[in-house]
Amino acid sequence: MKWLDTFFESSARSLARRTSRRSVLAGLGSLLLGAGVVPLLPVARGAETKPGGTPPAGGASAGGASAGRADPGDPTSCEYWRHCAIDGFLCGCCGGSQSICPPGTDMSLITWIGTCHNPGDNTDYVISYNDCCGKSSCGRCFCNRNEGDSALFQPGKSNDYNWCSGNSKANIPYHCSTARIVGAAK
Repeated sequence: MKWLDTFFESSARSLARRTSRRSVLAGLGSLLLGAGVVPLLPVARGAETKPGGTPPAGGASAGGASAGRADPGDPTSCEYWRHCAIDGFLCGCCGGSQSICPPGTDMSLITWIGTCHNPGDNTDYVISYNDCCGKSSCGRCFCNRNEGDSALFQPGKSNDYNWCSGNSKANIPYHCSTARIVGAAK
């Protein structure tokens, strides 16, 4: 065991000769600053179709449905499985679909998310709820389900915001909401 003591003593003395207190503090400061910046990194908010029409990794197709899997229920019903955290008019009743805004509206660039259970394949999916903006409210198929809704101080999980205010055009009205599958929840 003496060789182990000798090894650690010589390693510690060598490290002490090569470094100073300032360099150790500078390294710790850099580590803390780097760890603080990690939450600021950009996050992909919705599944997009790759060029050529192939769906992205994760199983979501261009239509927002799970590829090759059962998608039970009526997309125009509030009880549809994807609508577990939706708040607004369903775009499927307003000239759009689950993943596409009606003509004359623009999809909001910011979104809220929820995790919904698909009874057809017994899998939980992350759902991105995007508001479609640019026309007055649709007025058909209003749905307000608040499963997993959080307080307003956690905006990414709250469905009570006017998400149309985040677009480049100020004060554009809300029309309806989509429910796009981002991917399977893990």
